[in-house]
Amino acid sequence: MADRVHPMDLPSSSNPPSSNNSGEVVSPKKPSFPSPAKPVQPPAGTYVVQVPKDQIYKYPPPENSRRYESLTKRKPRRSCCCRCLCFTFSALLVLIISIGITAGVLYLVYRPEAPKYTISSIAIKNFNFTASSKISPEFDISVRAENPNNKLGIYYRKGSSVTVVYSGVDLSAGALPAFYQPANNVTVFKTASKGSNVILGNAVKSTLRNEHMKGKVPFRVNIKAPVKIKIGAVKTWEITVKVNCDVTVDALTVKSKLVSKDCDYSVRLW
Repeated sequence: MADRVHPMDLPSSSNPPSSNNSGEVVSPKKPSFPSPAKPVQPPAGTYVVQVPKDQIYKYPPPENSRRYESLTKRKPRRSCCCRCLCFTFSALLVLIISIGITAGVLYLVYRPEAPKYTISSIAIKNFNFTASSKISPEFDISVRAENPNNKLGIYYRKGSSVTVVYSGVDLSAGALPAFYQPANNVTVFKTASKGSNVILGNAVKSTLRNEHMKGKVPFRVNIKAPVKIKIGAVKTWEITVKVNCDVTVDALTVKSKLVSKDCDYSVRLW
C-alpha cells in the first residue's frame, strides 16, 4: 500500500505582518543591500548642456559691472600709436617707390651720361725755381669740357676752384667761369690759376731741377665745379663735379707743351 504524500508549506516570498504579544501589528523589515565601495563613473562621451534663455546674460552680471565699466572707459593709446607708425611707414614707402619709379622713367627717357673733361694746354709764367726767395707762379690752363647728352644741358655755377699741385705743394689757385653748356656741345674755356709767396724746400727744388732738365715736369690739376643739370624746363639741385688730372709738361715757360695727360672725374649728387 503506497504511502500518502502530504503537501509541504512553502515559505512565502513576502513576509506577512506579524503581531507581538500585545496584539500590535509589526511590519516586516526590508532587506538591506550592501553599498558600493566606489562611486559609479558616468560613461565617456560628449554631453550637451542646455541653459535656459532667461539665464543667458546680454550684459555683465551685477557683480562684474564695475569692472566692465572700468575696462570700457580706457583709452586705446597703444592702438593710436600703432596706427600713426603704420601710417608714417606706409607714406615713406609710397614716397620711396614713387621716387624710384620717377628716376627710372627719367633715366629711360633721357639716358644721362657723365660729362668728360681733359686739359688742352698749360702756359706757365714766373716759375723761377732757382730763386732762393718765395715764388709766385701763374698757370693759364685750357680745359676741354664735353657734354655728350642729347637732351640735357649743364649750368656751371659760381664757387668753383682750380688748383695746381707739385709734390704735395699747392702752387696756385683759380676758378672756372660760370656759363651754360647746351646738349651735345664741346666747350674749351681758359682759367688763370695764380700763386703767391710759395715756398719750395731744397729737396723739392732739387727734384724739380732734375725733371726740368729731362723735359718731364709732372703737375696735378684739381678742378671742383658746382653744376646744375637742365632736364627740359626743370633744373636739378646743385651737383658737384670733381676732376683730377695728372699732366706732364716739357718746360716751365709760356710755350710749354703737354707731354702726357690723364684725367679722372667723379660726380657727387649731394
